Amino acid sequence: AGWAVIMDFFNPFSQIWYHALFYFVIYTTLIIFFAYFYTAIQFNPAELAENLKKYGGFIPGIRPGSHTKEYIEKVLNRITLPGAMFLAGLALAPYIIIKFLDLSSNSGGGSLVYTFGGTSLLIMVGVALETLKQIESQLLMRNY
Repeated sequence: AGWAVIMDFFNPFSQIWYHALFYFVIYTTLIIFFAYFYTAIQFNPAELAENLKKYGGFIPGIRPGSHTKEYIEKVLNRITLPGAMFLAGLALAPYIIIKFLDLSSNSGGGSLVYTFGGTSLLIMVGVALETLKQIESQLLMRNY
């Protein structure tokens, strides 16, 4: 009975509303954490500022070097949170729609969200966009 209670507590389709709320809060927190983590790994403000300086680029109104690095860090921190919140909203939308339209109780709607959950939808859209970019670049190369 112990595992059943834990599994029910983390089930977004639990009949008890605060179980689903707890799931949504944990899911949103993890999405925000990993958005900041991914941004920290992918964008190195010091390297970006150095490359801008090395190749003669600059940000208008910002001095090259450490000032550029600080500015890029500030901008990244400012835009990551709204992006992460939007991403969390997209990832949670199927769960919320199925939960509040009560589709989970009739005709197996709970399994529907696991088939086309928010995360899988984001992955499918990302792969489709990347495929379109690859096709476009191949067609562009064909013209030259």
